[in-house]
Amino acid sequence: MSKKDNGASLILAYLNEKNRPYSAQDVFCNLQKQHGLGKTAVVKAMELLALEGKIKEKTYGKQKIYFADQAQFQDVSEADLKAMDGQISALSAEVQSLTQSCRQLDAELKELNSSLTTEEMVAEIKELRAECAGYRARLDKIRSATNHVTPQEKEKVYKDRDVYVKEWKKRKRLASDMINAILEGYPKSKKEFLDEVGVETDEDCKVAVPPS
Repeated sequence: MSKKDNGASLILAYLNEKNRPYSAQDVFCNLQKQHGLGKTAVVKAMELLALEGKIKEKTYGKQKIYFADQAQFQDVSEADLKAMDGQISALSAEVQSLTQSCRQLDAELKELNSSLTTEEMVAEIKELRAECAGYRARLDKIRSATNHVTPQEKEKVYKDRDVYVKEWKKRKRLASDMINAILEGYPKSKKEFLDEVGVETDEDCKVAVPPS
């Protein structure tokens, strides 16, 4: 592109290649980044090309549309158009098929990326085997122990516990009744009375009666 034609030859080649209508703004947006054309230069070049008859210009309201001179292209027969339509349909089907294949391959790639590598799998198997060995050792130790509690001993422990819990509740209730009876004629607070006689409650010892 020479400085003299101010991008006109580039714009002419672009319009002939695309063979579709464009505004000056469209051409500027499409060519500016790659070729560094300014908007004013594009507008002037397209107006000049239209004036010289190298491209066609149509005005719609306040907007001008430019497109390639169709006289330079060969006439296309009905048979050629049908053949082109067939090619377009075939290419569209191929694009759709390739798109589907790409999606499938992308899904497979994501699945593979999320899977463990051979080295990672070997390391994990080794770790799991070591963990299983530890569990087996603990189980063998428990099985070989001689201090197992028999079902009879376990039942006796639970029965003794129930007896002690009932007795605890009974004595706590009796003590509470006695203290409340004394407090009816006692001039001080309950806390002062308990401190004076040296009584420690379950709450003082931070214990609670277990459920039956």
